[in-house]
Amino acid sequence: MDVTRSSVSPVELVVGLGNPGSEYANSRHNAGFMVIERLLAGFPAGRFEETRISESRLFSGKFRGRSLYLQMPLTYMNLSGNAVGGFCRKARIGADRVLVILDDMDLEPGRIRLKGSGSAAGHHGLESVISALGTSEVKRLRIGIGHPGPGKTVDYVLSGFEGDEERKFSAALDTAAEAVKMVLSAGMDRAMNRYNARPEDPAADDKTSTKKEVLS
Repeated sequence: MDVTRSSVSPVELVVGLGNPGSEYANSRHNAGFMVIERLLAGFPAGRFEETRISESRLFSGKFRGRSLYLQMPLTYMNLSGNAVGGFCRKARIGADRVLVILDDMDLEPGRIRLKGSGSAAGHHGLESVISALGTSEVKRLRIGIGHPGPGKTVDYVLSGFEGDEERKFSAALDTAAEAVKMVLSAGMDRAMNRYNARPEDPAADDKTSTKKEVLS
């Protein structure tokens, strides 16, 4: 079987995309930040040390004996690549060792999807990261937030969920944190086989998006 380098290289940097500031803390667009927070909460206290570097909050520690960095860019979504690219250059981390966590309007709330490469599919944060790293061979974990319909995306992604969708979204964030740990411990291929094995999940990454996203 032909296996790409993107699928077999161990992940050293996990990036959660979002917008800084309390006004965005619980918004759909901050799904990446929320997964990083869940990962940190699941590790023993003191396992990761926080610093501010490359326009981001960076948490440095170890996972199963290997160095691991968890990054939350503070650049606002559209400029996420400035933080990710800057840190990767300083730490000499290749794009094939990066996993980006982001929200996805093409997936229903409660769904997640892992992929080893592909286009940004209209997500400006991932688009910025791909541009900064100079390759689309970047692992990504998409968290479903659903789509509000034409012309409503800006307010939608910057607002939060309520009721049943909020419960589904929260459960998906927990599942996403588990999926990240499986990527780190067992590799991308095994994690994809486990967490993408739901036929009802739409294959969103290869779509050409007609949506407009925001995010300053």
